[in-house]
Formats: sequence, C-alpha cells, structure tokens
Amino acid sequence: MKTTLRTLAALAACATALTAVTASAQPQTPNVDQRQQTQANRIAQGQATGQVSKREAARLNAGQTKVANMEARAKADGKVTRAERAAIQKEQNKQSRRIKKQKSDGNRK
Repeated sequence: MKTTLRTLAALAACATALTAVTASAQPQTPNVDQRQQTQANRIAQGQATGQVSKREAARLNAGQTKVANMEARAKADGKVTRAERAAIQKEQNKQSRRIKKQKSDGNRK
C-alpha cells in the first residue's frame, strides 16, 4: 500500500515537472502578440466607424495573418532569434502604416 502511494506520488511529481518543461519550451513573444491584438482592434474600430471598408479590412487582416504566420514559423524551431524578431517587427511596422493609411484615406463603406 505504501509502495503504491509512493509510486503514485512520484508519477504525479514527474507529470507536473514534464508539464512545466513543456510549457516553458514554447518560445514567448508577448510584445508581438500584444501588438497583433492592438492592430486587430484598430482594424475592427475602423470598420465600426466606417473609416475602413470591408474590402480594405480584408486586405489589412490578410497582412495581420502574414505576421501571425511569420511568428509561427519563427517559433517552430523552439527559438525566436533576434533576426526573426526584427523581421516580425518590420512587418508589423509596415502593417501599422497600412492601417493608418486606410483609416485616414477618406474612403468610406
């Protein structure tokens, strides 16, 4: 009985440790994620106010998808390098400029 309890306790400890290692193995990109969310909100706000047409929103969302794909590819090998972060940031800057331009170009729905 004691041996079974010790074995179960050891298995539970191993499972907890494995979960912690697995969770920490995924590279984190909180700045990229936060900026993606902010830009998605800007697009949605532009659509809601009529500053961005459906067609423009579709193009802008495609650009956001491109950034998300870049992020996924960067994370695929388990390490997001400085060069990958710089490339993602450059693309996010480009998308941000596009959002600003589309919101202020005067085209309405």
